[in-house]
Amino acid sequence: MKHNSLLTALLIMSLLLAACSSKEQSITADQAVIEYDLLYNMPKVPIDYDAEVRPVLENRCVVCHGCYDAPCQLKLTSPEGIHRGANKKKVYDAARVTADEPTRLFIDAMTTEEWRQKGFATVLNEGTFSPRANLEDSVMYRMLRQKQLFPQARTGMLSDDFDLGLDRAQSCPTLDEFDRYAAEHPKGGMPYAMPNLSRQDYNTLVYWLAQGSPMPEDYPPSKAAASQIKQWEIFLNGDSNKEKLVSRYLYEHLFQAHLHFSDTGDREFYRLVRSTTAPGTPVDIIPTRRPYGDSGTDVYYRIVRNQGSIVAKTHMVYELSDKRMQRYKELFFKPDYDVAALPSYEAAVASNPIKAFAAIPVKSRYRFLLDDARFFVEGFIKGPVCRGQIALNVIEDQFWVVFFDPDAPIMSLSDTFLNEVSDYLASPAELQDNFKILTGKSYYDKLFQKYVHTKDSLSADFKPVNIDEAMSYIWDGDGNNPNASLTIFRHSDSASVNFGFIGDYPETAWVMDYSVLERIHYLLVAGYDVYGNLGHQLNTRLYMDFLRTEGEDYFLVFLPADKRSAIRDSWYVGIRKSNKDDEGKVSWLNREFVKGYNTGDVQLELYQHLENHLGKLAGDRDYINRCTTDKCKPKLAEKILRVDKAMQQAAKMDGGIVQFLPDLAFIRVRMGGKPEDDLAYSMISNKAYKNVSSMFAEAKLGEHRDYKEDTQTIVNWLEGAYPNFFYVVDVDDVDAFVEQYNTIRNREEYEVFVARYGLRRTSEDFWLHADWFNKQYAREQPRLSGIYDLNRYQNR
Repeated sequence: MKHNSLLTALLIMSLLLAACSSKEQSITADQAVIEYDLLYNMPKVPIDYDAEVRPVLENRCVVCHGCYDAPCQLKLTSPEGIHRGANKKKVYDAARVTADEPTRLFIDAMTTEEWRQKGFATVLNEGTFSPRANLEDSVMYRMLRQKQLFPQARTGMLSDDFDLGLDRAQSCPTLDEFDRYAAEHPKGGMPYAMPNLSRQDYNTLVYWLAQGSPMPEDYPPSKAAASQIKQWEIFLNGDSNKEKLVSRYLYEHLFQAHLHFSDTGDREFYRLVRSTTAPGTPVDIIPTRRPYGDSGTDVYYRIVRNQGSIVAKTHMVYELSDKRMQRYKELFFKPDYDVAALPSYEAAVASNPIKAFAAIPVKSRYRFLLDDARFFVEGFIKGPVCRGQIALNVIEDQFWVVFFDPDAPIMSLSDTFLNEVSDYLASPAELQDNFKILTGKSYYDKLFQKYVHTKDSLSADFKPVNIDEAMSYIWDGDGNNPNASLTIFRHSDSASVNFGFIGDYPETAWVMDYSVLERIHYLLVAGYDVYGNLGHQLNTRLYMDFLRTEGEDYFLVFLPADKRSAIRDSWYVGIRKSNKDDEGKVSWLNREFVKGYNTGDVQLELYQHLENHLGKLAGDRDYINRCTTDKCKPKLAEKILRVDKAMQQAAKMDGGIVQFLPDLAFIRVRMGGKPEDDLAYSMISNKAYKNVSSMFAEAKLGEHRDYKEDTQTIVNWLEGAYPNFFYVVDVDDVDAFVEQYNTIRNREEYEVFVARYGLRRTSEDFWLHADWFNKQYAREQPRLSGIYDLNRYQNR
């Protein structure tokens, strides 16, 4: 290392090898693995992980290595994830016959040695320490270096050599396998299928790796949080049966939350866990497969700091404060009820919340869910998983959700009724992970029919009410809670939820009661196992059809009987037509519940009644997508209003265009000043389907598409967690942008449009704009934002 002549020779060799990369010659790691010039100039001062390394990892690596579907299970969001390393086994495998052992970071193993025993291989040097060995024996370094040796194209679309499918084959080479990997996959360096790192970012990571990859210990709770944690752990670990039951209920609903305490920083979050140890002692997490799994020991509810980077896909914030604790006391301890015995953890009981928590008044449980309905809906729509096919294959691309009022005189809010039918409300989660591939369709179909028929018979004497009176059955958010109305957008295998009625009037809507909301949580959040087998996933998927049907049926109940069947039939076409029979023969379809409609378009009329009933909680009447009068015209600066008006025209485009568009695209409108003054918009494609019910037909959904009914929603904020494409347009060109956009008629014309306004994976400015979108999200949502995942970014 001290001989300049040797250094010079090696440097020249490195440069020559890099030059050869453009000719796509095979260069092995043995020939060019070490950059001696960087080692020679390595800083004497250690690279600061938080200030220098973590920002590079977050903005260039975590964008693909941040969730369960991170390639090779390599999660780079935390020091623990980096030390854990990589595993060749895929988490997402819909065809596996037996369930896999979970490999959840911070849960299923706590030390690097434990992860090695679970089959994870290091990506760092774990051998003899020296700057040279730290690079030479680091898979992470070799992956980064491979990209430098073989940079990708800087214009146009990537070649077919790059497989960008989510289920693409993964090599996941260990150190011993890397030479072969490099020779067989010369373009397989990191960041994969994305522009190279800048020289500064690359050097930062190389210096850090050469220095032995120093990383900080876990951060303790802040002083402001520590005192609140103490209070909450006392509250959650009471001795009485009532306290124990309530704490169990709270934990099973909040285990996936990123808890945020009042008076703490916007980016400081915590997790509620079960521990074998009592408050005041170190936490020993109980790693059951499900939050209601039998621990076999005493359970204590503890709060630990959430470590690592926050990614948008799994970031669901729940606020804790003195006010929240008072609300819990009001809901769960003020009512007079006894808990004679605690429910068992037997699967048939624990997986059925209607049965397990029967002692807690249903209205207390329902109001708890309504208080933060978006959070709980987000649980199954956004979820603690990274691909939501199980839930999302059964829902439309855009629909609205409202809720029955907790004081409405309906049977599903009666403790007596729910206790009587609780056996009918069992879900496939009780099957755990066995081989009963199709048990759910026959067994749970019968249970569902019994539940529906019981409700049907008990509603026979219902006297029809006027549409205005019927609105009293819909929760109005108690006048100030924005959770009263929600909009759900499906983006292929991911989705997002937001407050208010967003977009044009949708094809379908749901009205949820307590039972539907609670069972969805236990089916798709508390009871869903991402590591589960085919039987578990298929039965979960089939049962979700029932819950969607219930939500849609409650909406249909508010429509005139003579219109109801035709509207329902229009929803149930293609393969989904078979779901019409899930309920069996029912009389409610032909029974009148609500009267007083005055127009032929009764569904639109119902939507408008809901808007009027909810008032400001329904949103701002959506100027871009739904506004028909000047009353919803926002008071904005002229330049901003000009862009909104242009986007209003884009939202009215011909439905046939959607087939060429990304599911979710972000637009940056450059206003000519500071970057933070630029505007962000989301273009959400709402694809119409003849079928959204086949978990095995995603690749062939074109056969089930109804292109002429496609729509698009455009919002003036960033929506979703997985952007598929970026557009960048100057404010003076926004009208031309929309005009060209609205005239697209085929894929070729779309390619011309992308060449002018799109940001391809090859663009030299890609990272510049990707960083802007992440910063903009943080500006829009300082507490709710997270790092966008680019795994689904399209090669257009």
